[in-house]
Amino acid sequence: MEEQFSVRLEKLKKTIELGITPYPYRFENTMRFAEIIAKFKDCNAEALKETAQELSCAGRILAIRSMGKSTFMHMFDGEDKLQVYIRKEMVSEKDFALNNLLDIGDIIGVQGTVFKTHTQELSILVKDITFLAKSFHPLPEKWHGLQDKELRLRQRYLDLIVNPETKQIFRKRSQIIQHVRAFFHDRGYIEVETPMMHPIPGGATARPFITHHNALDIDLYLRVAPELYLKRLLVGGMEKVFEINRNFRNEGISLMHNPEFTMIEFYELYRDFNDYMTLSEELLLTLNRELLPDGTIQWQEQMISMAPPFKRVKFMEAISEKAGLTIEQLWDEAAVKGHIKKHFPEEALPPTFGKMLELLFDFYVEKTLIEPTFVTYYPKMISPLSKTSRLDERETERFELFIAGMEIANGFSELNDPLEQRKRFEEQSRNRERGDAEAQLIDNNFLQALEYGMAPAAGEGIGIDRLVMLYTGAPSIKEVILFPLLRPKE
Repeated sequence: MEEQFSVRLEKLKKTIELGITPYPYRFENTMRFAEIIAKFKDCNAEALKETAQELSCAGRILAIRSMGKSTFMHMFDGEDKLQVYIRKEMVSEKDFALNNLLDIGDIIGVQGTVFKTHTQELSILVKDITFLAKSFHPLPEKWHGLQDKELRLRQRYLDLIVNPETKQIFRKRSQIIQHVRAFFHDRGYIEVETPMMHPIPGGATARPFITHHNALDIDLYLRVAPELYLKRLLVGGMEKVFEINRNFRNEGISLMHNPEFTMIEFYELYRDFNDYMTLSEELLLTLNRELLPDGTIQWQEQMISMAPPFKRVKFMEAISEKAGLTIEQLWDEAAVKGHIKKHFPEEALPPTFGKMLELLFDFYVEKTLIEPTFVTYYPKMISPLSKTSRLDERETERFELFIAGMEIANGFSELNDPLEQRKRFEEQSRNRERGDAEAQLIDNNFLQALEYGMAPAAGEGIGIDRLVMLYTGAPSIKEVILFPLLRPKE
């Protein structure tokens, strides 16, 4: 690599010696390659010769084939490839000397006319070359593709250059986010922005990142969720709100988890969790119409129908069916503890009863939920911000939506009783003392807001990254985040 760098650096010096500015400020790019191809692909050679339309375009050199007094190059403008043809007698002496100093990876602009070669390949006959930027490193594998997964993630810019399918993933990601935003705008929701740094981490059961504000001399936490601020807006009378933004959780990295991730959270007064399950189905149905030609997703080897209504199953019933425990046994902490000790001897016993139930759900149930499924009525002990179920005091009106074995969404009827919310926070504090590092803290400012009165409401969060995984078939969350967090190279 050092030798390549030195050779290319020497070529740059010779380019400068020709009186050429190595890094100009701008270039008049009159047509993208896609426009050129669309406009001229059906024209025959004679028609192109007669019109001889002059244009200018720019791109990165992917291939060079030099034949003494002429050179063929393939260029890439970030979306499409196009051939250019340089003949000594058609360009200036300086441009032809520059032509002999160019390398694969360099970025140039060319001015010329469109023609077709004897093999009928659409090409540009060059009259003028503008040098735009030098590449000091060769492109990976001579344009055969960048296959090293870690290198693709560490040097995403190379991945985007040599793997067109990567760019398509992020085009679709942008399309999904635009669609989701439009869906809520069309329904009268107001898009808002809430703080990314919190004095108390809250709104989700997760470990936070901590930082320090020097001027105020206080510790702050990167937010794990925007929920407690968005609900303050409900107290203030903002009836429908949503936010698309980043959350940060100081947890493990896996195929489904990145410490920094994107979510949409949305809230509406006078609604409950039943309304929001219906709204979730409507959102995905509109996405399906735009992105899925036949209403199905191919996830690895499986075809998944995305047609609503989605299946619904209660949390405890789902565990009971897979784990072989009765509902009564699942509500018995001693029975659950005994089951874990017997069937998970290598697993450290979770510090709380709620964590034990989550362990059983994660092991027995989650990966079996391939078709879109709402898991409903989560136990109160693991749902500190959810309203108590009207059917069973031990449960809450909470759901999670699973597709392809992944949690996609989490929503509930919002707990709006400040006295009950304080009791739930206090129980979370006791859980923290028992060893649950993810338990939530008591947020007195949020409780004060609730004490002014919050009307009945529903709220939900949807993981954008996992949604993109679903609609692109990406097997890892790293594939749908432009710059995922990676362990530093030693």
